[in-house]
Amino acid sequence: MANVSLTWLGHAAFRVDSPGGKRIYVDPWLGNPKCPEGEKEPERVDLIALTHGHDDHVGSTLELAQKFGCPVIALVELRGWLSTKGLSEDATEAANKGGTVARDGIKITLTDAKHSSSTYRDGTFVYLGEPAGLVIEVENGTKLYFAGDTGYFDGFREAGDRLGPFDLAALPIGSYTPRVLAEPVHISPEEAIQAWLDLRAGKFVAIHWGTFALAREPYDEPPKRIAEEIGRRSLDARAVWILKPGETTVW
Repeated sequence: MANVSLTWLGHAAFRVDSPGGKRIYVDPWLGNPKCPEGEKEPERVDLIALTHGHDDHVGSTLELAQKFGCPVIALVELRGWLSTKGLSEDATEAANKGGTVARDGIKITLTDAKHSSSTYRDGTFVYLGEPAGLVIEVENGTKLYFAGDTGYFDGFREAGDRLGPFDLAALPIGSYTPRVLAEPVHISPEEAIQAWLDLRAGKFVAIHWGTFALAREPYDEPPKRIAEEIGRRSLDARAVWILKPGETTVW
């Protein structure tokens, strides 16, 4: 079998090319002019996995699902919200937290996350269902953890104990300021490193930074703090990947 290919599309969006030839999009968002992948339509999408229903994560999900007729994997609670956005409930393969959806040799398990689960629309809050983390296991047994948006919590250690170890964990490193407001919903760079260790993942890849002006920290601060924390803890810097938008890594 071929290797696993992972392409960061900016923000929290990824394209995963599995050893069996399946193309999986995670929290797709293809409008990033900094990302070559964002300037063109994908040639093929076999599966979409979605962590939660905020607009920056739903992104291109509806357009891609309708164009390619591919299923969207999400929590049961998110199915209703997606239907209000125009996606047929029949197009959504849903599971509860802890549940697994298997399709064409790909297994996706929905795990816990610590994030807000509503959005403000037309003067009122709309409940979108609980957010989730995603564990994607491809045909050769490689297991990838995608956190989406989350604050730091015991769920990382629990996921590592129950479902790990993982070959790679994609964890957010941006939008953590001001801390008094962000702490419940977004992890800091230092907490991201701790979450990586909790998950017992071999590789770390940074997400949720460098695409939108989401918070008050300087644009280039998150990766600098990651490097400082790696040095402070004497961890292997080769295991930490800070990709450029559109960059692909294969292993």
